[in-house]
Amino acid sequence: MSIADIKKTAEAKMAKSIESFKNELQKIRTGRAHPGILDQVQVEYYGSMLPISQVANVSLIDARTISVQPWEKGMGQKIEKAIRESDLGLNPSTMGDLIRVPMPALTEERRKELTKVVRHAGEDAKVAVRNLRRDANEHAKKLLKDKLITEDDERRSVDEVQKLTDRTVAEIDKLVQGKEAEIMAV
Repeated sequence: MSIADIKKTAEAKMAKSIESFKNELQKIRTGRAHPGILDQVQVEYYGSMLPISQVANVSLIDARTISVQPWEKGMGQKIEKAIRESDLGLNPSTMGDLIRVPMPALTEERRKELTKVVRHAGEDAKVAVRNLRRDANEHAKKLLKDKLITEDDERRSVDEVQKLTDRTVAEIDKLVQGKEAEIMAV
């Protein structure tokens, strides 16, 4: 493994960490409706558990209402029950084949709790990035110990990985600030 490989691997893993963090942020409910909120809700379909998006069309009616249109007639009650029993605190209502999921407005207290959750998730993402930095630096030190690279190469590698880490942490901070602003917007 060369220094370029170490840097490329660290960069790819840090990009995956950011993607994972973005997915985590999507699950955090703001006052606005977002079809991705229902992604983690599983519904029983012919003996197997599937995400709602695989058994129904999930779309927005307006800024505060999600519509769920089951593909099969009998799935309406199962989907409604799965949404109601999820930990999202949503209360769906059925009108014929269409399930409407209104998003309740957030209280000021709940908004502050959610910003704490966002900050905590951001901190977890930063810890993951720092662990990746440590792993990359250990690989470079091992190459130096095995006399496959010079001390200058090792130092340069550590500096490049640090710059990459700083950029990634700054991007995470930017995502946290954006999500906090989204949550606090009334």
